[in-house]
Amino acid sequence: MAAVLSSAQARRIALAAQGFATPRPEPGAATMRQLQRVIDTVQVIQIDSVNVLTRSQYLPFFSRLGPYDTALLDRARDGVGPRARGGRRLVEYWAHAASLVPPETWPYLAFRRATADRDAWGRHVLTDHPEVVDAVLAAVHEHGPLTAREVDDLVEHGVLRNKDNWGWNWSLVKQCLEYLFWAGEIVSSGRNQQFERRYAAPEQVLTPEQIAYRPDAAEAAVELVRRAARAHGVGTLSDLADYFRLRKGEAARALAELVGTGELERVEVEGWAEPAYLDPMARRPRRVAARALLSPFDSLVWERDRTERLFGFHYRIEIYVPEPKRVHGYYVLPFLWGDRLVARVDLKSDRAAGVLLVRRLHLEPDAPADTEAALADELRELADWLGLGGVEPDSH
Repeated sequence: MAAVLSSAQARRIALAAQGFATPRPEPGAATMRQLQRVIDTVQVIQIDSVNVLTRSQYLPFFSRLGPYDTALLDRARDGVGPRARGGRRLVEYWAHAASLVPPETWPYLAFRRATADRDAWGRHVLTDHPEVVDAVLAAVHEHGPLTAREVDDLVEHGVLRNKDNWGWNWSLVKQCLEYLFWAGEIVSSGRNQQFERRYAAPEQVLTPEQIAYRPDAAEAAVELVRRAARAHGVGTLSDLADYFRLRKGEAARALAELVGTGELERVEVEGWAEPAYLDPMARRPRRVAARALLSPFDSLVWERDRTERLFGFHYRIEIYVPEPKRVHGYYVLPFLWGDRLVARVDLKSDRAAGVLLVRRLHLEPDAPADTEAALADELRELADWLGLGGVEPDSH
């Protein structure tokens, strides 16, 4: 018979697997080694362009390390050349949406690069403008790393961008770059201060071994599920498939192999409708004493059904919801206190006024009495880290 975990045990295992059972260093004392520990723990850091508080990729490290020097993350992402001591520790690709992953993970995403002709942004350029695709590829290989604007300046294509569409109003060159990036013919060497991706030839960023290694889809699925399981501690098929956005069938076959070899153990979790899979090496703390504000794109909470199963916390991002219909706010961060999600707070960095604005605050019905005091401490620490003078309620 499968072992049975209580919901509380599963929650604490999941928190430990995501790095929340490890004490934070002293404020400002985090080192590159500690940043690397977080990378090794979560495996995937989602990127998003929304900058109402700060760029989303910086927040998961703050949640686990407290105030730290963001230049450490920039250096980990933008290191010169293949990873070496003090060099590149992260590369960008489509993992869980746009994400930062260890360079060693890049080869296992070859199955996704193989879908570029079908799935990539800007894929129509391959048939509609093959000469521009070739020119863009040549420009990046000859002159990269380059931003899209810099490539645009180098490539003569004579096609104006569509000014009628309010949304993805990309130039033809940008569409070519996105297709080539998805296909792996070019890669990202990092981003500049304007959050523009810098495109480069693969050999400028990855090692020859990483470029040459092409595991088949089945081998890649096993490795990605293995990494997802390590980052979950315990999770369902849906949880593990979602981490690297695998199809459920692929993830199910990989799970069967990992259970068969003893790397994962099939278990039941009280209150979960689906069977779960436990990493036998996962920590099983009796207590978790975390205090953290979580990005909407944090890997602990990005799978909303899992968040509800683990914490009884119904969470939806409302960025794209019209303001009158928002329930909790625009950029809402769940607040982790102990081993529970006990509040959610809509935050904005008012950089002109130099303050962190609290636009809305909602406590969960079972929030302990000390929740507001703990949250106030975390908000002050966040404001200091962001270089803001204080925390204020939004008067609007």
